[in-house]
Amino acid sequence: MNARQHAIESIGTQTSLRQGLVDYRTSSLTDIYASCVFTESVQKERLPAEIFDSLQQTIKSGGGLDPAIAPAIASAMRDWAMERGATHYSHWFQPLTGQTAEKHDSFLTPSGPLKAIAKFSGNELIRGESDASSFPSGGLRATFEARGYTAWDPSSPAFILENANGATLVIPTMFVSWTGDSLDQKTPMLRSLDALNRQALRVLRLFGNTSANRVECTLGVEQEYFLVDRQIAFQRPDLLVCGRTLFGAKPLKGQELEDNYFGAIPERVLAFMTEVEFELMKLGVPIKTRHNEAAPGQFELAPTFETTNLALDHQMLVMQILRQVARRHGFLCLLHEKPFAGVNGSGKHNNWSIGTDTGENLLEPGATPESNAQYLLFCSAVCRAVHKYAKLLRLSAASPQNDFRLGAAEAPPAIMSVYLGKDLTDVLEFIANGSSDDFHHDDSIQSSIGLPILRKLKRHTGDRNRTSPFAFTGNKFEFRAVGSSQNSAAAVTVINTIVAESLDYAATNIEAGLAEGKDFKTVVHDLLREMINEFRPILFNGDNYSMDWVEESEQRGLPNLKDTVDCLPVLMEQESIDLFGKYGVYSQSELHSRQEILAENYCTVCSIEANAMLRIAQTMILPAVLRHKANIFPALTTITQRKILQELDENLDLLVQSISELKKRLAGVRPQMDVLEKAQYYRDVVLKGMYALRVIADYLETLTEDSIWPLPNYFELLSIR
Repeated sequence: MNARQHAIESIGTQTSLRQGLVDYRTSSLTDIYASCVFTESVQKERLPAEIFDSLQQTIKSGGGLDPAIAPAIASAMRDWAMERGATHYSHWFQPLTGQTAEKHDSFLTPSGPLKAIAKFSGNELIRGESDASSFPSGGLRATFEARGYTAWDPSSPAFILENANGATLVIPTMFVSWTGDSLDQKTPMLRSLDALNRQALRVLRLFGNTSANRVECTLGVEQEYFLVDRQIAFQRPDLLVCGRTLFGAKPLKGQELEDNYFGAIPERVLAFMTEVEFELMKLGVPIKTRHNEAAPGQFELAPTFETTNLALDHQMLVMQILRQVARRHGFLCLLHEKPFAGVNGSGKHNNWSIGTDTGENLLEPGATPESNAQYLLFCSAVCRAVHKYAKLLRLSAASPQNDFRLGAAEAPPAIMSVYLGKDLTDVLEFIANGSSDDFHHDDSIQSSIGLPILRKLKRHTGDRNRTSPFAFTGNKFEFRAVGSSQNSAAAVTVINTIVAESLDYAATNIEAGLAEGKDFKTVVHDLLREMINEFRPILFNGDNYSMDWVEESEQRGLPNLKDTVDCLPVLMEQESIDLFGKYGVYSQSELHSRQEILAENYCTVCSIEANAMLRIAQTMILPAVLRHKANIFPALTTITQRKILQELDENLDLLVQSISELKKRLAGVRPQMDVLEKAQYYRDVVLKGMYALRVIADYLETLTEDSIWPLPNYFELLSIR
């Protein structure tokens, strides 16, 4: 019995459920929820009234914090955290690694010989310092210069992360260089929220709305993931190093029977899910949904909607808690977009909407002609943004991992399009055609913008289209292209900025029309007609997975950036520089840095995976096949048996040739190549060599004696729970 088989056998004899965490029959869900968060109610209880009011005004207005109130907040935060067992505090930020980062500092401060006090000052709350040279900057700073600053984000509340031997007070922050350039995902995202707020308020004021003081977007992030038994995963170097299988033949049974989706959750997995939800509830993450996904071993977790900044911090916590709790239950949690070839990959669907601080959803059809006009304008602004900046939106979901998922018949294609449903599309087409007659389609979907065209438009007038990368689902848009392991902040930053530009365009045109003395309703109607005609090519209600759509989209002039390398030049196009510069979201140097980081990451990931393939092929697969050949060779006496040996020898030769060829291709990476040229070489040359090696190795798996094959196979990885 080999190591792989020992690992599989031990699962049945050693695995037990982790139980007794909490008894929900005696513990109230509402008492557990946000119990580890420095919430508004906790702030009100512990802060002087004037300081509490000032802090809440900062949070709700998005303005700057008065430094004078920081010491009192820090003192209250420290006392609250220490009462819950915290010994350290940490500024928690999101560098350009795709992960979060934290540096823990003790509350303990020496106060004399062999004496100490617990201290946490206002300055320590507001600002921290980290070694920025250890994080990717894409050339924004010299590697020998270490200073980087974390700055407190009051709009995302502090929380406590508990561990087996204590707890840490965690403070969400931004992360910038000594020169003020953004080194993180949060800073530009907050800038984009401000841009969206300013332009949306302009439009609302033109519609006579004087009650709203702030416009925010909301977000709900659906997280897909795989669970693999940890003992089996440890027999797979590719899973441990790369997060995906570099080799693996098609399983005997995969998802062909379509019997996993929404099926009964395995008991061991349900125990894991319960603990994940318990940990997330304490952190105030509003988890709502859990279920089996389409592929065996794949699952989904989804929260309810929150304000975007908080939702993005929470989705980073979700990934962190999934990984941590998985270890406690003997699982390895895989967030890679495509951990298994030929099996559905994992995405992170982002449900995005926009609303006011008075509770009005601006993508919700209203009951009056004026509100319907406003609704149609905001919907049209989003569609125009997706059409005009489709390449940027596609770029926001680009990564070497997501390249394996996008475009497959399981995930949205790389071609950006918008699904509105037939009824809303018909309404927009009617406006675009400029008719002044009454519009009669169906009593359930009549609307009005104050003209004789439309009456009342109801919500949910069509089915959902799960093949669309950007689908309207009643009062929100769902961007489905983001990958499971990605930080959604990059995509949300792009969405906020491009929609801000469209709302700016709309407001500017309405203001110009009114200055010319035109009637408001006529100006809005004419603007809608012009915008709809502009973004018509992006509207598509059909099957995005079909080859017919690929051909049709090309005829419509829609971009098809098939992979990350195709996307890389988009960041430094003049249109991108002008867009982000105009709204203060990214400077040109910040855009260039992100292009460099994305390209370098692509090359590094490809290099790691190619070298891992070579190591596994040479030290595990090749020896296993040779042992198999030695075992069966003495018994080959018939013609049929000799044919078996011949097939094995032919494929062994191909394996050795493929290993040699991949080595040559890797050796072709030259130091003098710039990073974009290098990324293109990896895509066009190295990845093809990796694919050729995998094909032959996977076929040899089907020819080799099972007890000799060293790698747990797909059936074992996906089916053992």
